[in-house]
Amino acid sequence: MENKFLVVSKDDMLARGWDSLDVILVTGDAYVDHPSYGAAVIGRVLENAGFKVGVIAQPDCSSTDDFMRLGRPSLFFGVTAGNLDSMVANYTANKLPRSDDDYSPGGASGFRPDRTTIIYTNKIRQAFEFVPVVIGGIEASMRRLAHYDYWSDKVRRSILLDSKADILIYGMGETQTLEIAARLKKGESIKDISDVRGTVVIRKSIEGIENLIAIPSFEEVSQDKSKFVSAAKCMYYEADPIRGKTIAQKHDTRFVIQLPPAKPLKTEELDGIYALPYTRMWHPSYDESGGVPGLETVRFSVTSHRGCPGGCNFCSLYMHQGRIIQSRSEKSVIEEVKKIASKEDFTGTITDIGGPTANMYATRCSSWTKAGSCRNKRCLVPSKCPSLKPGYSETLKLWEKALAIPKVNHVFVGSGIRFDLAADDGSNAYLKALCSSHISGQLKVAPEHTEASVLALMSKPEFEVYEEFTKRFNETNKRLSKKQYLVNYFIIGHPGSGLTETLKMALKLESMGIRPEQVQDFIPLPMTISGCMYYTETDPFTDKKIYVPKGARERRLQRALIQHSQPDNKKYVVEALRRMNKMRLIGKLLKNRKPRR
Repeated sequence: MENKFLVVSKDDMLARGWDSLDVILVTGDAYVDHPSYGAAVIGRVLENAGFKVGVIAQPDCSSTDDFMRLGRPSLFFGVTAGNLDSMVANYTANKLPRSDDDYSPGGASGFRPDRTTIIYTNKIRQAFEFVPVVIGGIEASMRRLAHYDYWSDKVRRSILLDSKADILIYGMGETQTLEIAARLKKGESIKDISDVRGTVVIRKSIEGIENLIAIPSFEEVSQDKSKFVSAAKCMYYEADPIRGKTIAQKHDTRFVIQLPPAKPLKTEELDGIYALPYTRMWHPSYDESGGVPGLETVRFSVTSHRGCPGGCNFCSLYMHQGRIIQSRSEKSVIEEVKKIASKEDFTGTITDIGGPTANMYATRCSSWTKAGSCRNKRCLVPSKCPSLKPGYSETLKLWEKALAIPKVNHVFVGSGIRFDLAADDGSNAYLKALCSSHISGQLKVAPEHTEASVLALMSKPEFEVYEEFTKRFNETNKRLSKKQYLVNYFIIGHPGSGLTETLKMALKLESMGIRPEQVQDFIPLPMTISGCMYYTETDPFTDKKIYVPKGARERRLQRALIQHSQPDNKKYVVEALRRMNKMRLIGKLLKNRKPRR
């Protein structure tokens, strides 16, 4: 039987013989029934457990009509801003409105409101006053406690309070959603569900709660930056599903209580989620708009694992998916590749088998199961921990079996790799296979910066590790008689990186023949360590003060230094050099040469 989309209209409900729904999911993204879209995953998981589920995608917020179109759910509304925080989706690093949105029909902007989770939940409260509301997704997850908000330049309360929802789910959310739904179905009150791991609730008292850590209150962290630093460190240290403790943060007279993270999914549980009957298509109602562009990047890709032990300070992953890798079985991944290959529109290329980074599939550490991720030690910085075991042999077998599937001509690594995992002899076989058959000419890597002081603040390895990987990558390609290149990602404006550090980076890259096109403006994302650095101008792990570049002009000058070969940047390069009294270096940056790579 052909896979059906989840219910989106009363006609869909009528076709299934349903008078009402158990759960209605409201999402800031267009409805794309693909396992890369959170609302689709949660909807399919609930459906598989026997719940009647509907989806309201990108409702019109000018009234409550759209929020009422599927009626009143018997259990709860689930609200997510979508695959991105709505402020990231709607605004650039310079706080200018974005002109497009890959998660909306036709790629057009304007379909999701700012602070989507808050707006949607308040609209639902207007329409259905007493129906439970559960919020989740990346926006809710990364704003679950008091946090610095870059777009308003102030510390905001937990989004659970501002949205007036009943429960907040953080992390990926499948197990929490199922538990909440099951308990509500049994007749339990939403107000009594306060012990689900991976959730945040509001209570008037913390009396009787075991293994509790009370962090500085909202009032304290919004007025005292040292208190903000203290709270941020605690949030980071306790973000572990094995050893993490319950956190309580007072907001006025109430307490926002974060239960420990949900336990990692077992392989068979993860396999089950990706085996559900996704159509892997956008809803046909978007056909006239040209579809949803975001699907194109993942249409023929497979998610093989979750989590990232890299722990980059500027990234949300360690606070959302966690540092412990959860991998699918080989059989599960291969079955999904077979499904993709059977599609009429399949072009013969699996564009990616990966996750946060492709070469962490099946990576493991002996301490993860019993002790969790290390509290005071990083897995990859300053160097790869000997206890971290990459799953290269498993990956090679996976690639081989995927290529053996009829109609599959190529299996590429589109999501890029963590280069510091592939910079030693232990990765020889992996690197050879990667360069031989699994790169479409370019490989994405993210050195981010060249200067040790900045890289340390980013929690990235020193640049010499990147240089060693580059050497190995080029030598491998030479032996294979292939011409393949690295696409390097760099960040400007990160705390600790002023014009002086950026100039050093520009000169270093120029000496290596690298003139990067992939340059990202740093955005201080909520609840990240780098976001804490930006707001407090302090390194939370050393308590040392650091320089933080702020304002669009300095970012513009930093970008110009890195992309100095572009003619439009000449005047900004001159301005930057004059500010630093470094005009003697102008000849090195403004040479009229073609990029070597």
